[in-house]
Amino acid sequence: MDPRTLPYSLTTLRPEHFAGLEALQQACYPTLHPDELMRVPHFASQHARFAVGQIVVLCDGQVIGQGSGFFTDFDFAAPTHRFRDFCDGFFFGGHDPDGAYYYGADISVHPTQRGRGIGHAIYQARKRLVRAHGKRGIIAGGLLPGYPAHRRQLSIGDYVEEVVAGRLHDPTLSFQLGQGFVVRGLLPGYIDDSASDGCATLLVWDATEHSDEHDD
Repeated sequence: MDPRTLPYSLTTLRPEHFAGLEALQQACYPTLHPDELMRVPHFASQHARFAVGQIVVLCDGQVIGQGSGFFTDFDFAAPTHRFRDFCDGFFFGGHDPDGAYYYGADISVHPTQRGRGIGHAIYQARKRLVRAHGKRGIIAGGLLPGYPAHRRQLSIGDYVEEVVAGRLHDPTLSFQLGQGFVVRGLLPGYIDDSASDGCATLLVWDATEHSDEHDD
C-alpha cells in the first residue's frame, strides 16, 4: 500500500517519539549544519518543559512531521537573533508560560509525505494552542530553500519581496504566507544554512487580526 494513502494523526510529544524526530530532522534539513539539528536530548528537554507545545504527526506508527516551539516575549524593536541561541541550544530553557507569543522553533514534514496537508494541519494546531492560552500570536524565523536558484540575479531581500508579491514561489515562504503569516523583516545570521546564506525571514501571525478565522 502506498504510505501516502494511509491516514495520519496529530498528537503531543511523548518519549517514544524522540528517536523518530531525530531521524526526521536529518531527512528534512540536508543543507543545515549538523549543529543546527535537534537530537534526542533536545526533544527530551522540550517534552519536560512544554510537552503540550510540541506537535507530532504519526502515520502507521511512524513520525512523519512535527511542530515545536515555546511561549516567550519578543522585542520587535531589536528582532535580530540566532536561532540556536534564542532556543537555548534547542533545549527551550527560555519557555515562559506567561510569554505573549508562541515562538515556532521548527515545523517539518518528511519529504515523502509532503503535499498531504500535514503542514497546514500543524499550523492549525499551533493556532488553536495560541488561542487556547490567550497569546498574541506566533513568531518564527523562516528558511528560504528556493533562494539558491535566484542567488545570481537577486539579493536575498529582493528575492523575499518577489515571493511576497507572488511573482516567485518559495516552497517554505509561499506556504507560510498562505497560512496567514506576514514578513516583518529579515534575520541575517539566523542559522548556519548554505541554501539561504544564513538568513531567514521574521514571520508573524497575529491572533488578533485573525480572530474570525476558523480552524479546520
